Amino acid sequence: MDTQSLILDRLRRSLAAKEDFVHASLAEVQRLAAMIQATLEAGGKLLIFGNGGSAADAQHLAAEFVNRFLINRRPLAALALTTDTSTLTAIGNDFHFDQIFAKQIEALGKKEDLALGISTSGNSANVLLAMEAARAIGMTRAALTGGLQHPGGQLAPLCDLVLNVPSDATPHIQETHLFIEHLLCELVEREMFPQS
Repeated sequence: MDTQSLILDRLRRSLAAKEDFVHASLAEVQRLAAMIQATLEAGGKLLIFGNGGSAADAQHLAAEFVNRFLINRRPLAALALTTDTSTLTAIGNDFHFDQIFAKQIEALGKKEDLALGISTSGNSANVLLAMEAARAIGMTRAALTGGLQHPGGQLAPLCDLVLNVPSDATPHIQETHLFIEHLLCELVEREMFPQS
C-alpha cells in the first residue's frame, strides 16, 4: 500500500469507528453527559484516570472542565489522577503499580463524585482496582473502553455506564475517545451555561 492509500484507508477506518460508536451509543453519551452535569451541580467532582494515551486523555478532559471548552464560564471540578508523579511513584514503589489510582480514589473520592476510567481494552488492572475502590465509596462510575470481541472488558460490570467503541484497532478507539470527551464537554457546558 502506498503512502497516500494508507492515509486514506486510516481516515476511512477512523471515521467508521466514530460512526459505529455514535450509532450504537448515542443515548449513552447523552446519559453520561447528564450524569456529569448532575455530579457537578451537586458539588461533586470528576476523578479521571487511565494509562498511556488514556492518561493523556484524562489530563486533557480535566483541563477542559477546569478551564473551559467552548464557553467562558466558571471552572468545573475535575481532576486527572495521572499527573502527581510523587504520589504515583510512591504508591508504585511502596505498594504496586496496580494501586496507583485506587489509593487516590480512597484519599480523594467522595460519594457525590464520579469516577471516569479510560481503558482501551477495559482490562487495565489499575483502572479495575480504582473502580472497585470507587464502588466501595458509593461513587458513580463510568468508563470509556473499546473492543468488538469483549466490549468493555472486565471494566464493564464495575461501572454504572460504559461507552464502548466497537473496534479492535487501538488508534481508532483512542481517536474516538477524544471525540467522545469533546462531546461530553460541549454537552455539559451547553446544559449548565445556556445563557453563554
